[in-house]
Amino acid sequence: MKTKIIIAAALIAILITTVAACGHTYNPPAEPDYTPAPSPEPDGPSAPDQSDKPVAGDPDADRPALSTRYDTVLIATVNSLNVRSGKGSKYSSLGTLDKGDGVAKLGEPEDGWYPTVYRERTAYVSASYVREMSFAMGDERTERVVEEGKKLLGHPYVWGSQRYHWGNGKLNTAFKAGEFDCSALMQYIFYKGAGVNLDLNTRTQVLQGSEVKRADLKRGDLMFFTNASRYNKTGVERIGHVALYLGENYILHTASDHAVIEQISDTRWGYYIVARDVM
Repeated sequence: MKTKIIIAAALIAILITTVAACGHTYNPPAEPDYTPAPSPEPDGPSAPDQSDKPVAGDPDADRPALSTRYDTVLIATVNSLNVRSGKGSKYSSLGTLDKGDGVAKLGEPEDGWYPTVYRERTAYVSASYVREMSFAMGDERTERVVEEGKKLLGHPYVWGSQRYHWGNGKLNTAFKAGEFDCSALMQYIFYKGAGVNLDLNTRTQVLQGSEVKRADLKRGDLMFFTNASRYNKTGVERIGHVALYLGENYILHTASDHAVIEQISDTRWGYYIVARDVM
C-alpha cells in the first residue's frame, strides 16, 4: 500500500511539470547589442569587377574577346617620292609615288627607311616623306585579296591586257605577268586571294555578286565607275572602270599609269555608279 502511494505521488509530480512546460512561451534570443564593424577597405587599388567574368561551364568562357584588327599603309606626303630598291638614296628607283599614294608597310623603319613591296619585290621608302594610315581589316578572304593587290602596286597599266583566266578559272596561257588593266587586276587578285572567278571586263563583272549601297560600302567591295568616254551611255555600257575599296575613302586599282592605293577624288566620285560584293 505504501508503494502505491509513492508511485501515485511521482506521477502527479511528472504531470505538473509537463503542464508547466507546455504553457511556456518561447522567446528567441535577443539580437546582439552591437553593429558589426565594416570590412576594412583594401589597402591599394580596388579589386577588379568580376561580374562579367565567364563562369565555369559557360560556352563563351574560352572564346577570345572580339577586337578590330588594323592594316597599316604608308602614305606619301610629297610628290615624286622614289620607291628604292635598297635602304638609301643611292639605290635605284623602282618607281615614284604621288602625294597621297600608298604602299604596304612591311615593318618598322630601318636606318630611316620603311620596308615595303613594289612590283612584287622588296622595296623601301624614306620614313621622312611618308605617314602611317590604318584601315580596319575585313575577314580573312578579304585580307588575302588586299595582300595580293599590294604586291602588284607599281606595275604599269596596260589597256586590254591578257586576263589571268577566262572567267571560269581556266588559266589563259597568253597571260603576261605584271601587265594589268583595271578589270584584269581585279580578276587576278580575287582569284589568287579568294578563289573567286571574276569575268573578263568591267561590264560583265558588274553583273556578279550582290549590290552594295554606297552608305554600306565595306573593305573588299568592288566599286564601278563610268568615265568621260562612256558617261552618256546607258546600262552596263556606262561602266568603264573598277576598283577595290579599302575603307576610309581609299581604293586599290590601276588607271592610266600604274597600280596604286589612293584616295577617291571628288571627280571620281562624280563618275561612281555602283558597288558589288562578289565574295
